Amino acid sequence: MSHQLSRVHGVLLHRDTTKTVKSDASLPLPALCAAALRHRHRVQDDARREAGDKWQDSDLVFTTKWGTPIEPRNFNRSFELYARRAGLPRIRVHDTRHTCASMLVALGVHPRVAMRILRHSQISVTMSVYTQIASPDGENP
Repeated sequence: MSHQLSRVHGVLLHRDTTKTVKSDASLPLPALCAAALRHRHRVQDDARREAGDKWQDSDLVFTTKWGTPIEPRNFNRSFELYARRAGLPRIRVHDTRHTCASMLVALGVHPRVAMRILRHSQISVTMSVYTQIASPDGENP
């Protein structure tokens, strides 16, 4: 499915087209990600049952407890709250791309596949900017 949420004149719109043709390209899906999405589907099914008639279908993977799109600012606030509760340092949501890249490398995902997942145009960006390989003792270089 190729669509995106965009804020236009203060209104959150569910658009049927993405910003670029490349945004519509299929992505490789590592098993870890597939498992996480299956879990999310079960969580959303539970929310749908609990919401009953208040549920609004949106075809989105991540929604509010009523099935509506999550406001970006609310998502950022929730992200910061969960990170703080987990004792993690404060980072921006965009910074999770670094974590994703590092996890893909740690999982043995081929760098070209990681490049496609992260939507980089050059492998050097994926490997030199977005990945940090942990040393055997668990510390980053």
